[in-house]
Amino acid sequence: MGNEIQYNGELKIANDLKISYVSQSTEDLKGNLKDFAQQNKIDESIFKAMLSKIGFSKLDFDTDIEEMSEGQKKKVLIAKSISEQANIYIWDEPLNYIDILTRIQIEEVILKYKPTLIFVEHDETFAQKVATKTIKLQ
Repeated sequence: MGNEIQYNGELKIANDLKISYVSQSTEDLKGNLKDFAQQNKIDESIFKAMLSKIGFSKLDFDTDIEEMSEGQKKKVLIAKSISEQANIYIWDEPLNYIDILTRIQIEEVILKYKPTLIFVEHDETFAQKVATKTIKLQ
């Protein structure tokens, strides 16, 4: 994700590799949805359509992000990621603060489009439903 880390061996990254990341934290989110879409270079109409699909109402579109609930903020991050064209999607605890209906909608999107997705999640039911391979850390 651009952070320097210590490692052994050789790391090769393709020049045009595009990674879409959903952070576990939502604390840095601010501003309105239009500005957020522009700052992240995503199509605003696609982004807002994704938000609608995961439970945003038209009234929610007028709310500044810092005034949203933690669940709404997480939906903003997920909708942003889904709206991006990427080679790989990395999601850190995507279901934090997410209600059951949204979880089901996210599962359906993953199962339909089958993106290359690496995620960390404590919800074993979600992992069993969408993952093709799992690594359990003790």
